[in-house]
Amino acid sequence: MARFTTISDFARALRNEDANGNAITLTAAQGRIEILSGLTVALALVPEAVAFAFVAGVQPLVGLYAAFIVGLITAVFGGRPGMISGATGALAVVMVALVAQHGVQYLFATVVLMGIIQVLAGVFKLGKFIRMVPHPVMLGFVNGLAIVIFLAQMEQFKVPSPDGGHEWMSGLTLWMTLGLVGATMAIIWGTPKVTKLIPAPLAAIGLVAAAVIVFDIPVPRVGDLASVKGGLPEFAIPQVPFDLETFKIIFPYAMILAAIGLIESLLTLNLVGEITRERGGASQECLAQGGANIVTGFFGGMGGCAMIGQSMINVNSGGRTRLSGISAALFLLSFILFASSIIELIPLAALVGVMFMVVIGTFAWQSIRLMRRIPLSDALVILTVTIVTVLEDLAIAVVVGVIISALVYAWNAAAQIRATPHPSKSEKGALVYDIEGPLFFGSATSFQEMFEPESDPDTVILDFAGSRVVDQSALQAIEAVAEKYSQAGKKLKLRHLSKDCHRLLHGAGQLVVEASDDPSYRLAVDYDIQLGRIGGH
Repeated sequence: MARFTTISDFARALRNEDANGNAITLTAAQGRIEILSGLTVALALVPEAVAFAFVAGVQPLVGLYAAFIVGLITAVFGGRPGMISGATGALAVVMVALVAQHGVQYLFATVVLMGIIQVLAGVFKLGKFIRMVPHPVMLGFVNGLAIVIFLAQMEQFKVPSPDGGHEWMSGLTLWMTLGLVGATMAIIWGTPKVTKLIPAPLAAIGLVAAAVIVFDIPVPRVGDLASVKGGLPEFAIPQVPFDLETFKIIFPYAMILAAIGLIESLLTLNLVGEITRERGGASQECLAQGGANIVTGFFGGMGGCAMIGQSMINVNSGGRTRLSGISAALFLLSFILFASSIIELIPLAALVGVMFMVVIGTFAWQSIRLMRRIPLSDALVILTVTIVTVLEDLAIAVVVGVIISALVYAWNAAAQIRATPHPSKSEKGALVYDIEGPLFFGSATSFQEMFEPESDPDTVILDFAGSRVVDQSALQAIEAVAEKYSQAGKKLKLRHLSKDCHRLLHGAGQLVVEASDDPSYRLAVDYDIQLGRIGGH
């Protein structure tokens, strides 16, 4: 559950906390950096929010309002200070079909339901399952997302065509745009070597924008995308029928959007945590994302989630506390209300240059070198997740990566099962099998095939001291082996099984030999259900 439930808690959040709830004291210098980082992020958010609104098939202000509301609420209540949230392309590509078929009001209702689902995920602490994402999947995630961010910038190299569509830049316009992009990247690279008083991306945007405005360089600007001028977002209940038919329409979209939003947010939370050396906050982030989307749906926004690109801009610019995220959201609102005419003069090339530097900083270049050193399966996971992220979406890519990793682990673990025979030291004429390796669904069949009762002596002992019985399949395998020995008229004893195994084994339960050094661990089964199933009752 979130820690912020009262006005005093809200004030405490505004004073900034780390993920453990410890207060962060801001010096004047750090406060200035936080605010300037927020300004940099806000400038980069404008074209992104407008572009994603176009992708979803809604008006630009719908994307800008989402960036402001989601960004503000998650900055205050989120699980990781320094993270930036807003309207994202991963969600926009899912929304476009809903908007095209049913209209924008159904989108707002879907966003509200999406938020409710995310809040429930936070209440039931489902965010902790993000720990199950292996490191190769994380590498594939950041690589794929870096490529997606890069490809998204290609749209800024298009200009209106005579037939009403868009065509690629050419001639002098293209070369001037490329030159400004290169100049922006060079300034970002060189500014920290000269001064750290101002975030490098902000310095680059300011210098390049000033040059374009002063010399009236004819290149596309933010205003060429759309006007960002508007008023305060207004509260409105989505104008949809409140009946079962509406629920059937919006629920599938809400589930997909909630899953994508949480996966991207929690992976970004982990990535930012590695940089800022913070842990935890997954459930709190679920609650914050859900609450933000509920509010956004009632105020005419398209919903959103964490944005890895803008989060990297913020962190790399020095943003480490909640103040930077709050500043970014408030700056964005001020752009909409008061400064749209100025913001619309900024050249898109400057913002593209900033995002290109984000791509360079986000891509896990070390993963290329690791390909020759890591197991082939891990390299396959990295490549698969990267490709699926680019071709499909993040949620599918992560699920595919986790499934591949789990199957590879199960295969490798299954190959470790061993049964080493030797004469018993305590019982004359008995044969002992020392079982080694995990016994679970993957190794259960191999375990059963290891024993030939007809060729064994009258008394056989299975010693599980070097093994671990994991699941119901393992218990059923033990039952099957016991049945084989029983049919052969041989006596079988089971040693060093956990007390859970003692209780859950039915047919072979009387074969267990209890000892003081029996291991103690829990099986991954539901005891109340499995007691009946294993016994066949």
